[in-house]
Amino acid sequence: MKIEKLTENKIRVVLNLNDFAKEHTDIHSIMTKPVESQSFFLDILLKAEKELNFHTDGCKLLIEAFSSEEDVLVLTITKYAHSKEKQSSENSLKNKVLVKRKTIDYSSKNVIYSFENFEEFCKFCKYVNKVFDLELKKVAKSFSLYDYNSTYYFIIQNISNNINLAKKFHLIATEFGKPTFYSETFINKLLEHGKPIMKKNAIKTCVKYFN
Repeated sequence: MKIEKLTENKIRVVLNLNDFAKEHTDIHSIMTKPVESQSFFLDILLKAEKELNFHTDGCKLLIEAFSSEEDVLVLTITKYAHSKEKQSSENSLKNKVLVKRKTIDYSSKNVIYSFENFEEFCKFCKYVNKVFDLELKKVAKSFSLYDYNSTYYFIIQNISNNINLAKKFHLIATEFGKPTFYSETFINKLLEHGKPIMKKNAIKTCVKYFN
């Protein structure tokens, strides 16, 4: 289990098969029966509190789940303002958790990832460079980065028809960024009103100048 603090109110959790085996559960149960998986979520919250000082007592929680592989699950947990009456995490979990499930369509030719900050994007580029050794033309034809409303959006276009290659790339991307499910209106707004940071070869450019 890998837990990372993104902001004061948000963490990201990456889980694999070993994590599920320890709790005698699986991705399907976590996604379809979150209330019945209370102990699993509580263990995550307790670990986050101990390691990252991420306290959630009395808070409303939004848990966004992204599954990019059958054996990997990425959770983004966001906490909101404290309620007037504090309750224990165990007693209030049913009432305070909202789980949203999102999956990546590997057949999609265009995908957007959002990053909390530029540093996170640089970490992603450095890691993906090691894995693919900059042979990114095999993954997609275009990689660009835009800044819009203080969020960095990484646009991947004309993705390869090689599903296994796409899965491998997306698996890495979900560890650092967040898949953004968008409409054509949004992408047009992003291209028109966003600030272009790297219009072409964003990963290569970032590795060359920022790593």
